[in-house]
This record gives sequence, C-alpha cells and structure tokens, in this order.
Amino acid sequence: MSQTYEIFDHSVHLVADLSGIFIFAVTGALVAVRMRFDVFGIMALAEITALGGGVFRDLVIGDVPPAAFRDMGYFLTPIIAGGLVFFLHPAINRIGGAVQVVDAAGLGLFSVSGTVKAAVWGIEPFHAAAIGVATAVGGGVLRDLLAMEIPSLLRRDREMYALPSVLGAGTVAVLLQFGLLGPISSGAAMLATFVLRLLALRYGWRGPLAWKSEQLPAPGGKEPGQGRGAGRGQPVA
Repeated sequence: MSQTYEIFDHSVHLVADLSGIFIFAVTGALVAVRMRFDVFGIMALAEITALGGGVFRDLVIGDVPPAAFRDMGYFLTPIIAGGLVFFLHPAINRIGGAVQVVDAAGLGLFSVSGTVKAAVWGIEPFHAAAIGVATAVGGGVLRDLLAMEIPSLLRRDREMYALPSVLGAGTVAVLLQFGLLGPISSGAAMLATFVLRLLALRYGWRGPLAWKSEQLPAPGGKEPGQGRGAGRGQPVA
C-alpha cells in the first residue's frame, strides 16, 4: 500500500512536519553538546532524535524505504539543526523555554500524524495509536539511550511527556473508530497534546507512581531521580 495521509494541505503538512523534525533535531544536538560529543556525534544524535520515531513507524507499517530515506528534506533538516547548535548552542540554551514550547507542538503533531498514517496503512485504530506514540517519543528514547541516560519519559523527575502523546494518539483512535476524524478534530487532538504538555511543564506535573510505592526504599538508597543522568539540566524531556 503506497497511500499516505495529509491532515491538512500538502504544503502546510510538509512545513509542519519539517518544523517538528527541526526542533527534535535541536533537542538531540543540545544533548550531544552537553555530553561533549564531537561534530559527528552531534549530527548523528540530531538525525536519530528527529527521524527515529518516524523510521520505526514506517518499518512497522511496511512503508519502505521509510519516508526519511525518500525525501532529502527530511534528511537534511536535522543536519541544518545540528550545524546551528554546533555554533550557537549557548544562545539556544538561553531560550530553552521557547524550545520546549515548540517541542510540545511537535509532540502533538507527530502523535496525531503517526497514528493516522498507521491507520491508513491498515493498522487497527488503537494499535495505530501505540504506533503514533512511538512516532512522537521514539527519537527521544534513542537519543537518551545513546547518551547513556535513562529515557526521559521513564523518569519520575521529569514532567509528563509520554502521557500527553497518549492523549493525542488515543483521541485520534477514538475518532477513527467512529468515523469522525477530520482536519478540525485532528487539530483539536494536536492542541490537547500541546496544552497538556505545556501545563505539565508549567506546574511540574508528573505521572503517578504505583499505589503505595512511596513506602518502598528508593533503588540504591537514593531519592528518585538521583541516578545516572539526573540533574544534568537536559533542556527538553
């Protein structure tokens, strides 16, 4: 099956897609700078962070070769982002709040578009939602693993990241199930993801722990979040 899905006009969708890829690449490159990677490491982490989730999605649904290897724009955008971070990382770190806001927008976009593309390729809606979440957060997981850190979305000391994506992708799955998905409802699902992520950043919201787990000793006798990789000031979860 070679069909692709455009939630909005093709040009609008392409600009939004490349914008999300760019900002995800910036977050990956910033982590690489903080870990003192060389120029190749910065570019590699930018590419993997930006494209990892989409490549995983395309491989799972059978859209091969993945879109990242068919469109030069998808491949070059992370290189441009990595180059900017290589030279301008002090200035970019100073506007970390703005980076987080745009990252939240990318999270909403990829959660929704990843779910819809999976559904169009024949995946059942709620399984498609799982692929949509993987599309949105997969690159960040690969970034953290390559930087030898616990993935941010698994850590208690970071604001909610995966749960907003689950909200957006799950909303799309419900809409698909009842035949209600359209540009307006898709935009609403993106907006819900975006707003929940911003609220989590603003108020420090985190996912709930297991029931009564507060009574258990922390692993290694440390407080949650004090393990390897904690407290390094990662700019974006």
